Amino acid sequence: MFLHCVACDERYKRDPMLYACPAAGCESPLEVLYDKEYAKVGKLTGEGVWRYQPLLPVKKSVTLGEGGTGLHLCERLGRELGIPRLFVKNEGENPTGSFKDRGMTVGIALAQAVGARAVACASTGNTSASMAAYAARAGMTALVLLPAGKVAMGKLSQAIAHGARIAQVEGNFDDAMRLVVELSAHERGVYLLNSLNPYRLEGQKTLAFEVCEALGDAPDALVLPMGNAGNISAIWKGFNEWKRLGRSRRLPRMIGVQAEKAAPIVRTFREQADACRVENPETLATAIRIGAPVNWRKAIAALVDSKGDAGTVTDREILEAQRHLAKTEGIFVEPASATPIAFLRKRRLKGAHTVVCVTTGHGLKDPDALSGAPVEMRRIKPSLAALRKLLDA
Repeated sequence: MFLHCVACDERYKRDPMLYACPAAGCESPLEVLYDKEYAKVGKLTGEGVWRYQPLLPVKKSVTLGEGGTGLHLCERLGRELGIPRLFVKNEGENPTGSFKDRGMTVGIALAQAVGARAVACASTGNTSASMAAYAARAGMTALVLLPAGKVAMGKLSQAIAHGARIAQVEGNFDDAMRLVVELSAHERGVYLLNSLNPYRLEGQKTLAFEVCEALGDAPDALVLPMGNAGNISAIWKGFNEWKRLGRSRRLPRMIGVQAEKAAPIVRTFREQADACRVENPETLATAIRIGAPVNWRKAIAALVDSKGDAGTVTDREILEAQRHLAKTEGIFVEPASATPIAFLRKRRLKGAHTVVCVTTGHGLKDPDALSGAPVEMRRIKPSLAALRKLLDA
């Protein structure tokens, strides 16, 4: 096992405390790679994330039963969108209600292995909820940095309940991220658990393994939201590793979606730019309201190498897709999770027979997002006739 810089191609020995490339002027995120012994993995047992322990950088120590989320065939929505086999991989079924639990179980195990006294993260909500829960399970201190006034209460309440120490930073997510990176660099006893940590992302790649095992192979395309972009790069890495192990025959196209006014990666991908930043990003999809994603190089690589695509959707399209998925297939997701559905409703995928949409968080994470939606309720007399009239309306 070793670390590889995705920007300058330097390689480093395994170091759980090394998050970014130390080469002068680089500071790019690193990725975890494995030697040839990795290809000798035998039979996998168990379920969830730790079913794939031989393919992870640490042994299990703390778990809440993460992974093994449903892969739901959405026939009605698929017919509507012209996709014969449309699936939703519903990560809202994880213990704290988001995909972050996959990486956090691995990240906390690493924190314990290096003897950290505390774990820390900057968060738009889901990371803080997940880290706080797993830290509580492990008996560790959790320090959460949030952009003041810009985190959904459903997520913040989880961090509060799990006893995290919470600091609201006067600024946006990018300011909070910069501060927590500085803290972890100067305080060796504080373990960073943002997606800048390449070991945490190893847990998130297990989604690709689960999809391939469930379908028998990789899908034609996988569509998912992009915020800090750790997930798209981790899942793409998972698909590649599964194929190298001889357990699948093909690779999917990766399609990343961002909100229209918080779309630095989409802009960089389209313009083939050397920088990736949007000042003052704005969207009601708080989970992806990020202007300077730390893993943008990894995300661009996933999009390019998979011959994939990236696009944007408006806040209105996000809310419409959120309600439509719930009414059509019974799956309630937070706004950011609805971006793949919003994307597919406005752009058809040519030649895609099997498509998987990753919904990253449960709808109860941000119930206030629907506060402006029209509520269809009627006041009736307490009679059977009135109920029948309503039923036939």
